[in-house]
Amino acid sequence: MLEVRNLSAGYAQFSVLDGVGFTVGDGEFLGILGRNGVGKTTLLKAISGPVQPSAGQVIFGGVDVSRWNTSEIARAGLALVLDRKGIFRTLSVMENLQLAARLHRHKKQRWSVDDVLGMFPRLSERSRAPGGGLSGGEQQMLAIARALLCQPRMLLLDEPTEGLAPKIVDEVVDLLRRLRKIGLTAIVVDQRLETVFDTCDEAIVMGRGVPVLRRNCRALRDQPELLAEHLGV
Repeated sequence: MLEVRNLSAGYAQFSVLDGVGFTVGDGEFLGILGRNGVGKTTLLKAISGPVQPSAGQVIFGGVDVSRWNTSEIARAGLALVLDRKGIFRTLSVMENLQLAARLHRHKKQRWSVDDVLGMFPRLSERSRAPGGGLSGGEQQMLAIARALLCQPRMLLLDEPTEGLAPKIVDEVVDLLRRLRKIGLTAIVVDQRLETVFDTCDEAIVMGRGVPVLRRNCRALRDQPELLAEHLGV
């Protein structure tokens, strides 16, 4: 589904990623772990368009999208969810969902508004509330729901459980498990190790701007010495 080849990227003259390479298979959930500042969010942005790579390639579905803009990549089926960002704060929950569905109505419909409301009963209960009036957890649910209505082939999730109450974390983790079970492909970046271990097949640990290892999540969970060395936990 996705191949990242020797990818380098950064901001202005500041380099963040240096020759990153990995693949994500169709239907695979890949976790990205690492300390703050090693380039995890920049990596997602370089794959999906907000940050233009300075070198290397992003191959999505067999097509080189490295120089495509964000909207072109999104139309190709790659959806980025950046920590509750992107929702329209003055529109209601229902209006946010209906707008996303309308913009992508030309695509093969895998999820409808009713489908995502069924996934997130809390959003159904608050369907008339403005996006800006939702709690942090509800905003995260709305951001993921809107991304699903883009009918993506692949999701990129940046810190989907950051700052959420434990009960909401459990709901988000359960949703990710269900999406994995039905065959969606995703990359999950999260500081909370258990989110990655509980939802992903494999995980990459990032050093400063480059992957330093890739392991099966079950194996990595049982290697505390590696976690201590690379993540400080």
